[in-house]
Amino acid sequence: MKRFFSTVFFVLFATAIHAQSKTELTFYYPIAVGGPLTRVIDGYAAGFEKENPGIKVNAVYAGNYDDTRVRALAAHKAGQPAQLSVLFSIDLYELLEQDLIVPFDDMAKSAEDKAWLKSFYPALMTNGTYKGKTYGIPFQRSTIVLYWNKAAFKDAGLDAEKPPASWNEMRDMAAKLVKKDGAGNVTRWGVMVPSTGYPYWMFQAFSRQNGQDLMNREGNRTNFTHPDVVNALQYWTDLGRKHNVMPAGTVEWGTLRQNFLEGKTAMMWHTTGNLTAVKDGAKFPFGVTMLPASKQRGSPTGGGNWYLFKKSTPQEREAAFRFIKWITAPERAADWSIATGYVAVSPAAYETPKLKGYVSEFPPAAVARDQFKFATPELSTFQTGRVRKSLDDAIQAALTGNKAPAEALKTAQAEAERLLKPYK
Repeated sequence: MKRFFSTVFFVLFATAIHAQSKTELTFYYPIAVGGPLTRVIDGYAAGFEKENPGIKVNAVYAGNYDDTRVRALAAHKAGQPAQLSVLFSIDLYELLEQDLIVPFDDMAKSAEDKAWLKSFYPALMTNGTYKGKTYGIPFQRSTIVLYWNKAAFKDAGLDAEKPPASWNEMRDMAAKLVKKDGAGNVTRWGVMVPSTGYPYWMFQAFSRQNGQDLMNREGNRTNFTHPDVVNALQYWTDLGRKHNVMPAGTVEWGTLRQNFLEGKTAMMWHTTGNLTAVKDGAKFPFGVTMLPASKQRGSPTGGGNWYLFKKSTPQEREAAFRFIKWITAPERAADWSIATGYVAVSPAAYETPKLKGYVSEFPPAAVARDQFKFATPELSTFQTGRVRKSLDDAIQAALTGNKAPAEALKTAQAEAERLLKPYK
């Protein structure tokens, strides 16, 4: 009997020690991004725990990117920091200013780790690097693409297999695609470009297509008043206020996908992160293509990166690093791209049999990736939130007719110069 109780005590003691030694990780994750993602992320966490029984992973779904950043930083200040999180790729400068994150270079000790660090698409790494070090690892990443309704094109007498390749073509095709009822009310717009949520992001695409980037790579200078940038906003404004092929005023980010699925617009600009949702919801044949060109093609990259936070123990940081390597492995990146429409973040992911087969059957899955050759980093500077808001306000002032594009952008540039002066 004594031996029995000794054995039971040993088992309980060993179990308690094992429970105590288990490393627990918490990460914040943005869910308001275009699809039912929580089940996918929960599945990844469970899969990682199964392969790594000494690590427990807790996901906290915190709203959109801004909500997630606010909650992650609030938890940090309250003494309950997460060890890792997916936050906006453009949050880099704010996180650095607050001294919250560590570079992945410090964790990548082995040759295998260093090779992993170099395995991602260069276009996706720009927003995550600063002064030669990598602070953000791409995961939920995207470019803006053009979706078009092939049935609407056919209805308007257009070639359903030929989307617009230039600004002029998009304007002219959109004019033919506008449909009105007997009372003259528009029942189908030619094109919609969202101007709430992330107007600066869409505007970056127009500016890039017209030959200009909106900021420098050091994050301390903006380019809002360049004539080509002003002309880009003029073109966008004219689509609604002059050519009447898009609603005048603002177009809601959150409802645009549904408007497209309901046939209320024949074309839309939106994140590739909506691709799987559109594929599953469209009752008509549709296509996906790169954004049209003015002087060149162009789209900013977008989306979220993994970050490692400083306030963690060496054991937690090592576990977090292991999890990020695991979830960005080619097999998971391929699975993630298929499940959501977001870009798989490494060339190796597109060589997996699963994603290779999917792209072969559904070519739109490769459009956002192929657009990398024309991509620019998403707008990110020091004082990002305030600089971005001044630009968002300028864009919406122009689109609603409250200010001329040149006047609106002049105001935004002056505010950006004031905010960025200490960083030059």
